[in-house]
Amino acid sequence: MRNRENRALRPGWGGPRRLTTLRVFASVQDRRKGFLLAGGATFPCALGRSGIGTLKREGDGLTPRTALPLRSVMFRADRIGRPHTLLPLRTIRPRDAWCDDVADRRYNRLIDRPPGEAEERLTRDDHLYDVIVELGWNDAPVIRGRGSAIFWHLARPGFTPTAGCVAVERHVFAKVLPRLARNCRILVR
Repeated sequence: MRNRENRALRPGWGGPRRLTTLRVFASVQDRRKGFLLAGGATFPCALGRSGIGTLKREGDGLTPRTALPLRSVMFRADRIGRPHTLLPLRTIRPRDAWCDDVADRRYNRLIDRPPGEAEERLTRDDHLYDVIVELGWNDAPVIRGRGSAIFWHLARPGFTPTAGCVAVERHVFAKVLPRLARNCRILVR
C-alpha cells in the first residue's frame, strides 16, 4: 500500500493522460467546416474546400478521410515561442518549402526552396503557417499525384476553407500540443 502512495509523488506519474487520437468531423451545415475533438474538448476547424473525401488527388481540395499520424511540428520562431510538445520539433527556415510538383522526385517532401512555382513555401506573409503539424499523408510510400502537404495549421478568420488541411485557432495548439502522445494521430471522419 505504501508503495502505491509513493508513486503519486514520482515525476511523470499521475499526470494527465497523453492523447493518442484526435478526431475531426465535418459540420452538417457546411462540409468545409468541422470540429476537432481532443480528449473532452471540441474546437471548430476549417477543412478542405471540397470537404472530406476518400479519393484524394493533388489540388482537389479534399481533406482525406483516414487516420493521419502526426509526424512533426514546425514553427516560426520569429513569430511564436517554442511549442511544448513530445513530437519532433523544428524551426521553419526562410528557404523551407513543401514540394507539390508531381514531376519532381522530391514530391510531397520538405525541401530547400526550389526554383519554379510548383512549391508551397512555409514562410508566409500571413500567419497560417506560424505553427504546422505535418500529417502523414501519402508518405509511406509517396505516390505522385495522390496529394501532398496535408497539414494541421492555423485557420483564417471565419474558418474559410483550406486546400485540404485541417486548420484551427492559435489557442488550440497551446492547449492541445502539450497533451499529445508521440504516436498521436488525427482520425478524419
